[in-house]
Amino acid sequence: MAGQRKTLTGTVVSDKMDKTVVVVVESTTRHRLYHKIMKRSKRFMAHDDRFEAKPGDIVRIIETRPMSRHKRWRVAEIVQRGEVAEIAPREIDTQYLNITREREAPPAPAAAVEAAETGEAAVETVPVAEEVTAAPEPSEPVATEETGGGEEP
Repeated sequence: MAGQRKTLTGTVVSDKMDKTVVVVVESTTRHRLYHKIMKRSKRFMAHDDRFEAKPGDIVRIIETRPMSRHKRWRVAEIVQRGEVAEIAPREIDTQYLNITREREAPPAPAAAVEAAETGEAAVETVPVAEEVTAAPEPSEPVATEETGGGEEP
């Protein structure tokens, strides 16, 4: 078996890097004590110099020399093309967006609702502040920094 390299099969989850794809390989193992079958997954960075692998594809990766800090695998072949649905923001139903915005909007004042129904401009009424009484003036002069009076802290 000398000269044989390890091969794994997994799903491409990211192709955002240059000449590198991230492949998730899932495996099942049995717990030693409880004998429950558990699903484990591991992410591998694989070299893809031909830019063929896309997210959702099932690929076979093969062990190779270290190409960077984390990259020790390369894409050997694409086993099956995957179908990943990409949704563009313009494809989202605009009515759905309007419904959610209406739920989030605060309730309008009654005057604005009446004005909108009649077609007139709404006049906002602002509550008048109460008169402010002047504070009594101190009988002794207060020392300020400009006059030089007062104590230093």
